[in-house]
Amino acid sequence: IRAGFLGAGRESRHTVEPAASASVAATSVTMDAFMGDTKKIGIGLTGMGLLFTFLGVMLFFDSGLLAVGNLLFLAGLFLILGFARTKNLFLQPSKLRGTSLFFVGIFLVIIRWPKIGFMVEAFGFVNLFGNFIPHLVVVARHTPFLKGALDLPGIKQALDWMQKSSSVKQANTAV
Repeated sequence: IRAGFLGAGRESRHTVEPAASASVAATSVTMDAFMGDTKKIGIGLTGMGLLFTFLGVMLFFDSGLLAVGNLLFLAGLFLILGFARTKNLFLQPSKLRGTSLFFVGIFLVIIRWPKIGFMVEAFGFVNLFGNFIPHLVVVARHTPFLKGALDLPGIKQALDWMQKSSSVKQANTAV
């Protein structure tokens, strides 16, 4: 019995796995190499935060959903970036106005002033992440299912204006 068991083990080492399972294994190893578990959890929390915020807005600025969305978004951002990079993001001298408005907006949502709080928070969010928006527009324009929607007449002009104003700001800061 033992010799048969050892022989079976030798045969299984020499078998070739199908190409599909090998590529799946290589893909999962590659994803694990680039992204740890905390980043995966952070992406999930950020996505859930955006979902709760969207639902809070759709349900006529429900303060509970907006508050949970804000907290999940911040927790996810913290897990994705880490402590030092999150601190550097929010405490840059050029972004202090955006940071303060963003957190004041979150505070207003928590104390049940959701409409004013959401507007203040959105303005702070644009001040914090506004220089990243043109990069998102470029990526969205190359995404197959968004490409057609972003080429519609009103949307195309608005996105072109956002990219043009961003490039003017970048050119002014470079000089």
